[in-house]
Amino acid sequence: MEPPSLPANRPSGNSVHEITEVNETDALVSVSSFNSASFNQQQRRRRGNKTTPFSTPPSRQQSFGREIGHAAAETYLLTRLSFKLLSYLGVGYRWITRLLALALYAMLLMPGFIQVAFRYYFSSHVLRSIVYGDQPRNRLDLYLPRNSDGLKPVVIFVTGGAWIIGYKAWGALLGLQLAERDIIVACLDYRNFPQGTISDMVTDVCQGIAFICNNIAEVGGDPKKIYLMGQSAGAHISACALLQQAVKESKGESIYWSASQINAYFGLSGGYNLLKLVDHFHGRGLYRSIFLSIMEGEKALEQFSPELIIRNPSSSGAVPLLPHIVLFHGTSDNSIPSDESKMFVDALQIVGAQADLILYEGKTHTDLFLQDPLRGGKDELFDYLVGFIHADDKEALARDAAAPPRRRFVPELLLRLAGEVSPF
Repeated sequence: MEPPSLPANRPSGNSVHEITEVNETDALVSVSSFNSASFNQQQRRRRGNKTTPFSTPPSRQQSFGREIGHAAAETYLLTRLSFKLLSYLGVGYRWITRLLALALYAMLLMPGFIQVAFRYYFSSHVLRSIVYGDQPRNRLDLYLPRNSDGLKPVVIFVTGGAWIIGYKAWGALLGLQLAERDIIVACLDYRNFPQGTISDMVTDVCQGIAFICNNIAEVGGDPKKIYLMGQSAGAHISACALLQQAVKESKGESIYWSASQINAYFGLSGGYNLLKLVDHFHGRGLYRSIFLSIMEGEKALEQFSPELIIRNPSSSGAVPLLPHIVLFHGTSDNSIPSDESKMFVDALQIVGAQADLILYEGKTHTDLFLQDPLRGGKDELFDYLVGFIHADDKEALARDAAAPPRRRFVPELLLRLAGEVSPF
């Protein structure tokens, strides 16, 4: 299968598309394209002298300066996007209160965020901002295990962020922790609103998945053990991408990756029926007009609702192509009700797809993805993922059983307070 040819940014009459970041690439540190030759070179350097994977090996001082510059550039980029978003949304009571709650939530978890950020920017086992397409946000981060012997299973992770503030670095904690268990993680970035709308996001994620499927073997990834995972809005986008590919494949249309290349799909705290979520999101501050702009109008809601896609008889040919689907959700999730996962699993099982639902009693939208991993120690969701991925590898399971408990990043008091003020 050849790597995909990437389409140019299509014109649109929607004014939303006019708000683009054409110079966004300039805000990022220059990175090389992810073709096989450059990827091989990066891997040789990573395994050899442990220098940064781009250009000639810099001195320790030069490397530190480069990483500081990279961090500053990405912080500047996110700040620009945030202010553009705020100027588009306007100022309202709900947005102000939620932004203040988000700021306090982030401050309480800051001890953990600082530790994760340090490892993200300065670990030689994290390859950041690898280009996978021709759009400014077509970047991905790779988290590589320290042990480079043998082929490793791969998790492609699509971050959440209400389709508005998604960013590849949000998956850093998951990437770092899975890499400690000999699993490669690729965290995909994609266009957010108002840079793009839902079809742009799905297109970007499809291109990122194709890119990983076609090239991951160059850094020791096993192309026969690729898993797709999304969280929150990322679970919705990645589910749309998976179903879109399966439907296209069942109809004999041209594709650049196959749903059958994905061993399993993991959806964490996702929303899968947009028709039922419009009013819910409106009540929580993601106003109807904005949400419909993101989803390209009311008529497109069904087109981008995985539950409704799978219930449509015209999608029946796609069902046998789908991988094992496992959905996770907390029963106290106020951002996206756990019924979203339950109804999607019911729809999948009715048509004969292999699908499971795992509910976590009393867990909120962020508990499973942030507070629990920052707490360290035993984590049911993490242990399930690792056990599922390593199920056919006895040696890996033995190493997992002998692995030390994951360390705590944030004191328990701060975690509890963060849970109380969380705007999610």
